[in-house]
Amino acid sequence: MKLLVIEDEIELSGSICSYLKRDNFLCDPVFNFNDAMDRVKARDYDCILLDISLPKNNGQMGNGLNILNELKQLGKADGVLIISAKNSLNDKLQGLNLGADDYLTKPFHLPELSARVAAIIRRKCFDGKNKLVADDFVIDLQDKIVKGEKGTIDLTRKEYELLVYFVSNKNKVVTKEAIVEHLWGEQIDMNDNHDFIYTHLKNLRKKLMQAGCANHISVIYGMGYKFNVGGNEKKK
Repeated sequence: MKLLVIEDEIELSGSICSYLKRDNFLCDPVFNFNDAMDRVKARDYDCILLDISLPKNNGQMGNGLNILNELKQLGKADGVLIISAKNSLNDKLQGLNLGADDYLTKPFHLPELSARVAAIIRRKCFDGKNKLVADDFVIDLQDKIVKGEKGTIDLTRKEYELLVYFVSNKNKVVTKEAIVEHLWGEQIDMNDNHDFIYTHLKNLRKKLMQAGCANHISVIYGMGYKFNVGGNEKKK
């Protein structure tokens, strides 16, 4: 799952990103209002962690609530968790009225932050469910495990993230570029050489089928991949 961390305190931002990465979140940090505004216009995120008081590139202060308003104007569906030192009722109400999903006051415990982010994503992407049932396997989003007809399926971190991404976009065509951006973000160059995607896809397909699952993944030539759920292809 891809997160945008908008926090001007560099040390706190680093702590947040390091902790959330251990929980299988891909974090994209920005440290000022202008960069944050550019990022929300250009990309989609599963959840945005948003500080209210942010410096601008010109040294003035920007208001994170303006970023919320921009998301609303753009019709974006990104989840938003406000993280701020401010603890006034007006700030909370204004943020929630502008579309924020939750509000966490500094200082906070990182496990609580992670739990709230996960809850927002479950509500936004999976209708609040802790488990996803897809024909012949089940994904436990809480414990991050996958079970098929023959028991637990041993997936690597990236294979698990890829499977969750596919299921959240079931029966839709997803491009190689979308997969790269979702799983690696800006950590890897977007180029024509996507051999690593083929490796992850091959291994994921093999492990699912070894666990008694159907061949859910199909190649849509010239476009990308589709994860078929409901009326799957027969095992091959």
